Amino acid sequence: MCGIVGLYLKNEQLRPQLGSLFQPMLEEMKSRGPDSAGVAIYRDAVAPHQIKYSLAHDQADYDWQLLGSELDNHCQCESSIRQIDSHAILVCDAPEQTVRNWLKQHRPGVRLVGSGSSLEIFKEVGLPEAVYSRFELSTAGGTHMIGHTRMATESAVTTAGSHPFATGADLCLVHNGSLSNHNRLREQLEKAGLEFQTENDSEVAAAYMTLKIREGMTLRQTLKQALIDLDGFYTFCVGTTNGFAVLRDPIACKHAVLAETDDWVAMATEYRAIATLPGSETANIWEPKPQTIYAWGELE
Repeated sequence: MCGIVGLYLKNEQLRPQLGSLFQPMLEEMKSRGPDSAGVAIYRDAVAPHQIKYSLAHDQADYDWQLLGSELDNHCQCESSIRQIDSHAILVCDAPEQTVRNWLKQHRPGVRLVGSGSSLEIFKEVGLPEAVYSRFELSTAGGTHMIGHTRMATESAVTTAGSHPFATGADLCLVHNGSLSNHNRLREQLEKAGLEFQTENDSEVAAAYMTLKIREGMTLRQTLKQALIDLDGFYTFCVGTTNGFAVLRDPIACKHAVLAETDDWVAMATEYRAIATLPGSETANIWEPKPQTIYAWGELE
């Protein structure tokens, strides 16, 4: 039992308030997931020749500035790095694979939890209000966010095992449910070259989507194929560059609610999270149908 929330602001005048609007939504899901919490926020897109990386480390006093300067020297690139509690946002103009290889070889304790042009991922063990405060999200602006509160069932309670999980450039996934074939899928994905940081079944779903997209599928095609290849009960919310997508399994036993007004689109595991939003009393509200893709923004 976990909690999922998503919010896309159609009204540009509301976007400076994204963090404050999203916070009560996430906190309403505390009872569904007290173990850990995480968010993906889309903001501050970098230049076309740059890539933004979300990094995390378990060491509280980790020297992120040293990492940035050594990366510049070894990769002959220009970067900037900004620490936010246990995470850091790195912006670099080197090729992505070069950065990934350097981190793996020289900084194995650093977890690369997301990348793209505007995506930033923050996640930690703890209640959502504490996690939200640690990453200074209440005053954050942006276009959209997705979030997750976790009650662990398939793996240990760790920061690495928290959601969201990255699925590709500016793509990430949060999941409520349980996959029954994740061990077999993990073996297949590892043979295809995918690497895992946790035993979490949700990371398997994210890696599955990563592989399908690498093989040339669009996100919409990937989600359709997931209905065939993923066994279990699930509701997915997938963050994209321009919005988010929602998918429930063929039985749709995991809760989900969608709502839309002229100002925003929202999804949540339970309506009480959406009820915190201004204008929710007049919103168009519905339950997403099973094995149906709902999306806002282009599904590339």
